[in-house]
Amino acid sequence: MKRVLIAMSGGIDSTVSALLLREQGYDLIGCTFRTFDSIRESCLAKEKGCCSIESIMEAKYNAERLGFKHHIVDFRDTFRQCVIRDFVEEYSHGRTPNPCVLCNSHIKWGKLLEMADQWDCDYIATGHYARIAERDGHTYLRCAVDTHKDQTYFLWRLTESNLRRTLFPLGDLTKTRVREIARAHGYEKLAEKRESQEICFVPDNDYRRFLRDEGVHVEPGEYVDNEGHVLGRHEGFPFYTIGQRKGLGIALGSPRFVTAIDAERNRVVLGERDDLLTTSATACRAQLTDPDAIRRCPDVLARVRYRSQAVPATVEMSDPQTLRLRFHEPVWGVTPGQSLVIYQDDLVVGGGLLC
Repeated sequence: MKRVLIAMSGGIDSTVSALLLREQGYDLIGCTFRTFDSIRESCLAKEKGCCSIESIMEAKYNAERLGFKHHIVDFRDTFRQCVIRDFVEEYSHGRTPNPCVLCNSHIKWGKLLEMADQWDCDYIATGHYARIAERDGHTYLRCAVDTHKDQTYFLWRLTESNLRRTLFPLGDLTKTRVREIARAHGYEKLAEKRESQEICFVPDNDYRRFLRDEGVHVEPGEYVDNEGHVLGRHEGFPFYTIGQRKGLGIALGSPRFVTAIDAERNRVVLGERDDLLTTSATACRAQLTDPDAIRRCPDVLARVRYRSQAVPATVEMSDPQTLRLRFHEPVWGVTPGQSLVIYQDDLVVGGGLLC
């Protein structure tokens, strides 16, 4: 019997994943990471989200209800050094990070696989909506059947060796079907539970407050237009992101968007919505499953943010670490620090960090 270490958050997706794997005959061990304390000075009075004590204890209860052992592992120091430090540093340099991508590759898979080896597990499993496929001798991340829930954008940094030891029980299911399975097995409360959309360590969704709590202090600076004319004052460049329209604290007669951030001069550029359209993008720290295949067939679908639609593009690869893309149609809101993920058909063939 194959043994699987399953990551459990206390939510419906990981619980149904465990239920399905158990029904398929796997020997399961549950694991929940303690990554962040949201009860701190000047923070929320009550925790919520996947890192709360309530969620951790719910994961433990669900594992015991399904009849397998469950471990709570404290990775708060590692998480802070890796994910939170990167989050703060990126904003401090005028970029907009995506901490879930880093957490998945370095914490969830990195540490989960270490635990799997320690406990003699053949595989690891999570409740992500994604699939795995083999093509031309390579192992690829594949989009989920439920395109509205597909999470491959956040998983592009997983390696082939990661994927070969991973199970995604929900990849072939829709969210509606997952809720039906939960109800059918007596998990009505989980089936109706509202999903959290916030970053786990910013549960109130106020990243400005979080950055200030982490010691980020930048003097107010100037709003300028595309020609450099001063329009007003802002609170400090780390507190803004490309494409932002709300919360600017300035009225100019018509909607304005953040179109660029000049960290060196503490300037935030405001412009029209169309100023954020571009036909090209560059991504660094790239990772490709098969670089030769991309060189032979450089036409891809590219996604520049999680909620954006993947659009046709052509890859111009100067070196394996850098991707230059030419979009076939203008794309809106390319943001430094976010992930660029490229697909061929429904396979993730690579990705990088927009710069």
